Parts: sequence; structure tokens; C-alpha cells
Amino acid sequence: MSWFLLVVSGLLEAVWATALDRSAGFTRLVPTLVFAVATTASLAGLAYALKDLPVGTAYAVWVGIGAGTTVAWAMATGAEPFSVVRLLLILGLLGCVVGLKLTH
Repeated sequence: MSWFLLVVSGLLEAVWATALDRSAGFTRLVPTLVFAVATTASLAGLAYALKDLPVGTAYAVWVGIGAGTTVAWAMATGAEPFSVVRLLLILGLLGCVVGLKLTH
């Protein structure tokens, strides 16, 4: 259960990061509210996962999932340029996250 919540929390990190960008410095209401809810849920899930998982591993997985998903979403929506090199680097990052899980 802790690993599942950690993955969901990592995905919510991508949600709040994207919402933060779209909030235009907290001047747009809906993205600001999405940011607040997603941040709270993401950190709550991380906190719950830390009851059973080592902090270094859990934090690295959380950040890796969030960062990888955020970049992948930005490339998919055209907010950032796509390249094969960028894709391979994201896949490498996610591979490292999987490696941390497997060595737990």
C-alpha cells in the first residue's frame, strides 16, 4: 500500500507543478485551487508512505516520478520541445526509480 500511495503522490506532484505554472503567480483561481489540493494530497501521501519506507528511497522515487511525469506531460502538450535524447533521459530517470524499488 505504501508503494502505491507513493506512486500516486508522485503523479500528484506533476499535477501541482503543472497547476503552479498555469496559475500565473497565483492570479488565476482554478489552477491555484488545483495546486493547493494536489500539493496537500501529494505531501499527505508521501508522509503516509514514509511510515513504512526509508526516507531517502521514498523521496527519490517521489521526486523522480513527479519530475519525469511533469516533463513528459509538458512535451506531450507542446509546452516543452520533444527530442529523442530528452525521452531517453526521462526513461533513464524512471529506470532509476524502478531500480530503487527493486532494491528495497
